[in-house]
This record gives sequence, structure tokens and C-alpha cells, in this order.
Amino acid sequence: MMAKRLIAEFLGTAWLVLGGCGSAVLAATFPEVGIGLAGVSLAFGLTVLTMAYSIGHVSGCHLNPAVSVGLGAGGRFSASDLPGYIAAQVSGAIFGAGVLYAIASGTPDFSLAGGFASNGFGEHSPGGYSQGAAFVAEVAMTFAFLFVIMGATHGSAPKGFAPIAIGLCRTLIHLVSIPVTNTSVNPARSTGPALFVGGWALQQLWLFWVAPLIGGALGGVAYRLLSPDMPTPTEVSGN
Repeated sequence: MMAKRLIAEFLGTAWLVLGGCGSAVLAATFPEVGIGLAGVSLAFGLTVLTMAYSIGHVSGCHLNPAVSVGLGAGGRFSASDLPGYIAAQVSGAIFGAGVLYAIASGTPDFSLAGGFASNGFGEHSPGGYSQGAAFVAEVAMTFAFLFVIMGATHGSAPKGFAPIAIGLCRTLIHLVSIPVTNTSVNPARSTGPALFVGGWALQQLWLFWVAPLIGGALGGVAYRLLSPDMPTPTEVSGN
């Protein structure tokens, strides 16, 4: 039933933003016991892993417009379902960012000037990376993410391990690219925090839609070319 699938995507994407971005906003630099870059990377991977086991059998656990587009390009997802999935994912991300804002603003030290885990390039890149570098990073990382998702959910892949592979891939992606863009590879994840920050975050948001969608589509097509005769895929796809 489509309604259940969309509700699952909404809730799963909200959890992704609350858990992943929440780790960056609330815990990354907490005095003396901050979890740092590695901890934030792991948190994003865990949100994917936990939701993949929870709702993979309901909606496929995309949680990400780039994943939905990539799976469509790879022949694993119907184009007619894309609008509903993307709307549910973006709505869930905004809701998750809203819950995070309600929590984070409960301290007098909170300020949106810290970026609220928004993605950015140039002066808004954690490492000062250029727009071009950010674009290449987002395309490449989303390409790899879709490639892993397609492989891990292949009908001939080991059963039951797809969420682990996909969650670890997401962790690895963050370990590599947080310094470049604060890591998007997910337009919905980028949109939620950007709406609260406004200004520069909204002005730069286009890149975090265009690059992941390109990377996702390329990753789906590449795996489809590599393995054209695929057995029925498993249900879990990933964030």
C-alpha cells in the first residue's frame, strides 16, 4: 500500500536527520566528550542501518531522493513512484530538522550561525573547499553509495547483510567528505537544516540537489550495466 510506504519514508528520513544531523549539532563538540568527525560519521551510518532493518521491508528504506532516482535508473524502482517518495523524504527531513531545532534551541548557547549541520562550499565548507571540489565530491560519493546499494541488495548477494554494508558505506562516505561539504549525498537531508538556517544555506542548496541526483543516477546505471541479468533484488535498499 503506497500510503504505508510513504509514511515509512517520512519517518525514516526524519530519523536520519534527527540522528545524523543531531549528532553534529548536539554532540560533535560537546565539552570534553565530543564525538567528533568519526562519531558523526558513525551516527549517520547507524541511522541508515537501523532504519533499513526497520522499514526496508515496507518501503525499501530509500530516505533519499538520490537513492530513489538511482534505483530508478538502475531498473529497481518505478518512475511513477518518484514524486511521492521524494515528497515524503523532503517532508520527513524538514520534520526531523524541526524536532532537532526544538531540542538544540533549548540552551542559551545555541545559534543558527553555527550552520545547524547545513551543507556548504567555499567559506561554508568545513575545510574551505571550492564549489567545484564540492560538486565532484558529492557526485562521486553518491555514485559509490548507489553502487554499493545496488550490489548489496542484489538477489545473489548474501541475505540479511545489506543494511550493514549500506550503513558502513554511509559511514565511510562521511569520514571522507565531511571536511569538504559537511556531507550531503542526500538532497532531503540538505533541505531540512537549510530551511532553518536560510541565507547562504538556501543559496547553496542547489548543489546538494544537482550533484547527488547526478551521482545517484550514474551509480544506478553503472551497476545495471555491470550486472544486467539480475535476480529479483531484496527489499532493502538504503538511505
